[in-house]
Amino acid sequence: MKFVVIGSLASFVGVALGAFGAHGLRGRVSPEMLSVWQTGVLYHLVHALGLLLVGILCRLLPGMALARAAGWMLLVGILLFSGSLFAMTLTGLRVFGAITPIGGVAFLIGWLLLAAAALREKS
Repeated sequence: MKFVVIGSLASFVGVALGAFGAHGLRGRVSPEMLSVWQTGVLYHLVHALGLLLVGILCRLLPGMALARAAGWMLLVGILLFSGSLFAMTLTGLRVFGAITPIGGVAFLIGWLLLAAAALREKS
């Protein structure tokens, strides 16, 4: 149930961040940085849905340790990937872009762990 709560809250935050970008940032940041913000929101929301999926799977199949690990990696990805894009947009400091690929790798690992969990469950 933990990941359903985390995924629901992450979805809430993602929608709020999207609205903030559309209404609060327009005209305050360059179109390029607004696009960076929108990319952060997109990845945030997609992976928030992934967290919901992980939560449902963990509820249905409680022995899926790999699925739980996948959920934590998706959360780390949201924080590092999207968070770094948000920080870069708000501060203008491009150094935050160095963190973005680490979050991207966390996303990739999370999805691979989820695939491994599904394959293990099938056996």
